[in-house]
Amino acid sequence: MADKGLYLYCVALPSTTLPTQKEDLGIKGIEGRDVFVFQTPTLLAVVQECEQSYGSDDMKTVSQWILSHQAVVDLAWEKFDMVVPFSFGTVIVAKEGKSARENLLDWLEKEQGNLKSKGEKLKGKAEYGIQITWDPMKVAPRIVKTDQEIQKLEKEIASKSSGTAYLLRQKLEVLVGKRMEQAADIYFNELYQKIKRCVEDIHVEKVRKEEPPRQMLMNLSCLLPKGEMDPLGEELDKIEKMEGFFVRFTGPWPPYSFV
Repeated sequence: MADKGLYLYCVALPSTTLPTQKEDLGIKGIEGRDVFVFQTPTLLAVVQECEQSYGSDDMKTVSQWILSHQAVVDLAWEKFDMVVPFSFGTVIVAKEGKSARENLLDWLEKEQGNLKSKGEKLKGKAEYGIQITWDPMKVAPRIVKTDQEIQKLEKEIASKSSGTAYLLRQKLEVLVGKRMEQAADIYFNELYQKIKRCVEDIHVEKVRKEEPPRQMLMNLSCLLPKGEMDPLGEELDKIEKMEGFFVRFTGPWPPYSFV
């Protein structure tokens, strides 16, 4: 054991005070290894033994490891309810004359106040993902129809010669593009505020590329109590009914984004 590291999945809070001990969870983790907990009087660390940090140039292998990591955290979340999940690749090693187990227990003791505070904040909570995409081609006609500057330019194009009209159409294309960018900002702010009112906490994540003509307008991680989704669901239904807008809702997940 002293020569091996400990891969850390998450830290949980026991419902009762427990003695320091090791307990097998009866589940398999990365590469099919046994997963167990180290119990201190105030915390549980869900771990497995490992020889080294997990790294590979084979993305298929890495993806399998990440899925195994998530599966273990999900099971721990169901078992203990209050968990502080750690991201993939967190390893406690033997160093300074101490085994990985000793370093883990030292770290848990040092960080117990911070970990307990995070655990209490996340008790009974779940993370949900919300991605809202839009089709600018479906939204653009509404914006063009109500924009006075665009309307004025379209009328001017209709009255000019082909050469002048060509230059004006280029100007119009730039103007419409600018108005769509402004519209994206306005829609983002409006929808963000509506969703924010329905959740306990919210993080803005990086948007991902979508299949054209759709574009991702926002990618959110939201925290709210398990089972209390009605207000959020109603708001997302309203957004889904907007012409040219689409909602993707996922979860519940352990609250990775709010640790």
